[in-house]
Amino acid sequence: MNETATIDVLLVEDNPQDSELTIRALKKNNLAANIIWLQDGAEALDFIFCRGTFKNRPKEIGFKVMLLDLKLPKVGGLEVLREIKNMPDLKALPVVIITSSTEDPDIKKAYDLGANSYVVKPINYELFIDTIKHLGHYWLYINQFNSDLSLCAKRTNDSNGFKR
Repeated sequence: MNETATIDVLLVEDNPQDSELTIRALKKNNLAANIIWLQDGAEALDFIFCRGTFKNRPKEIGFKVMLLDLKLPKVGGLEVLREIKNMPDLKALPVVIITSSTEDPDIKKAYDLGANSYVVKPINYELFIDTIKHLGHYWLYINQFNSDLSLCAKRTNDSNGFKR
């Protein structure tokens, strides 16, 4: 990946089958050439904040949309969403929740935390592929990407002395 590239989709999904289907649908429909797949919430936060195994990634490389599952190992999707949307530099980053949860509390919490969209994964193969195709078309071609987003935002201490 070159230094000025933009990642089309940051996919945060722990289920390998759902990830494979999502990536296949995006690529088959020529919607996204550059997709990064992360398998847990801790890895996603490390990527976004350029720390851990991602501490040396080029900070100027942004992404157009994050597809975020809720039920993730290590750090749950809602906590990842909270961390992102609490950072002034990242607040405008498009985050689409794509999950199997149809629970009203999950939907309400996701929107309260700043999710840009909440999509329930269809169980049917054709519907799943079609849903991803429509998501990709909207977020990658219709929606206007904010190229000024600052990734690897510096975390500051909050009033309790904790790193944010």
